[in-house]
Amino acid sequence: MQSDRQFQAVKGQKEWEALGPQKDLRAICSFHPESVVLVAGDDTGIEKFADLKGKHVNIGNPGSGQRGNSIDAFEACGINWEKDLRAEGLKADESAKMLNDGRIDAFFYTVGHPNGSIKEATSGGRKVHFVPVEGKCIEDMIAKYPYYAKAYIPIKHYAMARNKEDSPTFAVKATFCTSAKVSDDVVYAITKAIFDNLEELKGLHPAFEMLKKEEMLQALSAPIHPGALKYYKEVGLIK
Repeated sequence: MQSDRQFQAVKGQKEWEALGPQKDLRAICSFHPESVVLVAGDDTGIEKFADLKGKHVNIGNPGSGQRGNSIDAFEACGINWEKDLRAEGLKADESAKMLNDGRIDAFFYTVGHPNGSIKEATSGGRKVHFVPVEGKCIEDMIAKYPYYAKAYIPIKHYAMARNKEDSPTFAVKATFCTSAKVSDDVVYAITKAIFDNLEELKGLHPAFEMLKKEEMLQALSAPIHPGALKYYKEVGLIK
C-alpha cells in the first residue's frame, strides 16, 4: 500500500475514521517511490497546478491513493475540488484512453516509473505533457505530512511527452504490509527471500533499480511484523 494510506489506516484517519485505527496492520518493508503524476492535453491551457480550475479532471476512483493525494494537493493550494473543477472518479487504467479521446482535460495517477498507462497517455494521438505539481502550497503540505516527499517524473521513460526535462512533483512510497495474524515464520521467510535476493529483484523492473536495504525500512508507520523484525536483527539492519 502507499505509505500515506498505511499511516492513515494505523491512525484511523480518512476512510478509516469510522472504523478506527487498524490495530492488526503490520509493516514488512518499503519499496520504490510512487510519484503523483498529473498529465494534461497540450490543447487545454493547463501549464501549472492552478490552471486545473474550471477543467475536467480525473482525480481517481473513491478510496484510491491518487484520489487522496490529489485532494490533499487541492486543499493545500486552496482549490475546492468539488466546486472549482469538474472532477471525475475513474479508475487509473481508464484515464489514458479518456484523455486521448478528448473526454477529459487531465488526470492524476500515483505510480512508480516507468508505467504502462502513462506511456499509453503520452504516446496517443493527442499531444500531452506533465504538469509540475509544485509551489509553496505543495512544499507546506510536504512539511505537514510525514509520508510525503519531493520527487520528480523521469522524462527519459516518456519520450513522446512534450516535456524535455524531469517534471517536479511529490511522492509517497510503495510499502509492503501484512496482518498481525500472519505467522512469524511465513513473514520471516518472505522478508528473507526479498532481502537475500535483492539484486535479482532490482533487475525485474526499472522502478526497483535504486533500492537500498537501509532505505527499505523508511516510511513505515505500522509496527514492523515480528517475523520481519527477526530477520532485520539477524542481518544488522535493526540493532
